[in-house]
Parts: sequence; C-alpha cells; structure tokens
Amino acid sequence: MTATYPMDFEKARFLMVEQQIRTWEVLDQGVLDLLFAVKREDFVPIAYRSLAFVDMEIPLDHQQTMMAPKLEARILQEVAPKSNERVLEIGTGSGYLTALLAKQAESVTSIDIFENFSLSASATLARIGVTNAHLKTGDAAESAVSILASHETFDVIVLAGSVPMLPKAYLDMLNLNGRLFAVVGDAPAMKATLFTNTGDTAFTADDLFETVLTPLINAKQPSRFEF
Repeated sequence: MTATYPMDFEKARFLMVEQQIRTWEVLDQGVLDLLFAVKREDFVPIAYRSLAFVDMEIPLDHQQTMMAPKLEARILQEVAPKSNERVLEIGTGSGYLTALLAKQAESVTSIDIFENFSLSASATLARIGVTNAHLKTGDAAESAVSILASHETFDVIVLAGSVPMLPKAYLDMLNLNGRLFAVVGDAPAMKATLFTNTGDTAFTADDLFETVLTPLINAKQPSRFEF
C-alpha cells in the first residue's frame, strides 16, 4: 500500500509565489505578502484543493472558473487599491480576489450573477475575518447602477470576466484618478487593459499584456459583419 501524506500548503504557496508570481512581473512586496496572508486554498472548491497553487484556472459551478494565481496577483498590483479607496468588482466567483482587494482597500462591493457564488464567498470572507466586503447578486455585465443603492462611484473597478468591448457605464463610475482593469477582446486575442480617469471625461488606456479570460456572462457584443 502506498502511503499518503497531507499536502504542505505553505511550501506549495511559496513555490507559487517564487515560480509563477514573481516571474510574471509581480514584484510589489505588499502584494506578495498578501498572497501569503490570504489563504487561497480556503476559496478553492474542495474537489480541486490540491490544485490551489497550480498555474491554471480552477473550475467553479455554472461553467465558470477561478483565475490563475498569477493573473489575480497581477490585477492586484496594477489597480493598487489604497486604504482610503472604494473598489467595485464585477464577478465575485470564489471570492479570493475580493479578499485580496478588501485587504488593501477601504471597502469592496462585489457583484455576481449567481447567488450561490455570492453566498459561498460571503461565508468564506466572514470566516477569515474580512468585514469590509459587501456582496450583491445581479446581472452587472453592462452596468451596476440598478444593483447598487445609488449612483455610486469608485476609485478602483475590476471586471473579473472578459468583455468584447468595455461598457461605458463603468468608466462613468470612476472617480478622478480612478483605475479600471478589464480584459477586452475575443479569444484568442484578448488584452488586459488599465483605464485611468484623468479628468474632464478623459481616460487613458494602457495595454498591459495579452491573456485569455472566461467571458463575463451577458457581456454586450459589438456589431459584427456577416458574410
């Protein structure tokens, strides 16, 4: 009989950071420290917990996925929430990125179209002591205005699913100097882009890297030519 041993989560976490995260240009020490502090395995479905630190997307319900660790870390580094800033996340999923954002920001509002994702993530966040994340359920593919209590604005917005085109409604919700992260385009030609509100309805768009990300459900499709 072959002996089995419990997984060494801390060793696996260390290797994830050193072999995946750092090599993907994530060098911000605050981000790296958070990856050790917030236990990723707590947010991974039990059936896939042994894969919590592998460089891959992890399956969730409803044919959705949990992002690869390096993408979560890179997003956190690029949007760089500050302790006095408010964050909006579209696509709660497992709640892991929600937790990372909440550890840096004043507050996070996270919306998911699937109620069981919101409920599960809320329970996990409460269990690990995250109290500044507010989870809501609704279809926010094109706008979150009808889901929020009022016409709120945010300092950081993260679209956790890809979109063929960026909904203007989210740019309208950015405060001055606010940053919005989105993966825009169609597979296999998607670009991670950081949009920044520079004032007077002007925005900069910095292409960061190419990647492929599970699409945001019900994302608006552009007009396409048919032959």
